[in-house]
Amino acid sequence: MSEIVPASFWIYFNLGILALLGLDLFFVNRDNKAVSVKETISWVLFWIGVAFAFAAWIYYCFGTASTIEFTTTYLIEWTLSVDNLFVFIIVFKYFKVPDEYQHRVLFWGILGALVLRGIFISAGVTLIQHFEWLIYLFGGFLVFTGFKIFFHHDDEASDLSKNYVVRIMKKFVPLADEYDGAKFFTKQNARLIATPLLLVLVVIEFTDLIFAVDSIPASLSISKNAFIIYCSNVLAVLGLRSLYFGISHLMKIFRYLKFGIAVILVFVGFKMIIAEYFNHHMPSIIALGTIIMILTISILFSLNAKERVS
Repeated sequence: MSEIVPASFWIYFNLGILALLGLDLFFVNRDNKAVSVKETISWVLFWIGVAFAFAAWIYYCFGTASTIEFTTTYLIEWTLSVDNLFVFIIVFKYFKVPDEYQHRVLFWGILGALVLRGIFISAGVTLIQHFEWLIYLFGGFLVFTGFKIFFHHDDEASDLSKNYVVRIMKKFVPLADEYDGAKFFTKQNARLIATPLLLVLVVIEFTDLIFAVDSIPASLSISKNAFIIYCSNVLAVLGLRSLYFGISHLMKIFRYLKFGIAVILVFVGFKMIIAEYFNHHMPSIIALGTIIMILTISILFSLNAKERVS
């Protein structure tokens, strides 16, 4: 996508997302209740529908090539962010966050992600435009990360007390020992202090930032347009946020999904490196088809393994 995107497109997109999030927080979930499976499925389908509608708008405004770029980056972000949700499960479990307050944490985490990912994407696109050799660095990083995920053994014992974000927060920010409903701050002895819910929010925000280091370079391998990458990232993250409330069982069902994620990272990493070196860019439709094929194979292997165990 080489078209210059008007500033109004950025403004309207962000206003639309904020309006939908406000509807979710202040009307649908204003009572801070635990999210049911039915609500989870409804919201996931809703955000996927929004993404499809946006893809149709991209097609109307910019054509087929831009639509394929958006769809591919959207799918990549979905795939690479699944691990992020598993980390959320660990964080919420470690800090014993009540189910009815998890939705609030993820809502405010999304707002932070909008800002941070926007900065990351703009910086990445600008740097590549001025320093093309960075493509090799990004590509090599993705290949390295892919191999690391492929050969990594999950560590069941996750002690977040050793996390340096947690240690910094506890050292410099006065924290209450107990939750105070859905509040991020509370008063003790006439002094305003943070609740553990704020600590959880900061950890979640930092986690999303770390995962963006992987996913954004992967998106840059498909498109160099900041608007396409930003919108696909935001819409994918919103859909995944909704999926979180019904995803814990997926850790057992899709046991080979992490290998598919690893292969995708290696694929897009090599794609970046080879495309620059040989000055020959792979058509986006081939990249999209390859990613779908890798995901399908990893899911089928997972389901087949589950049937054999049963």
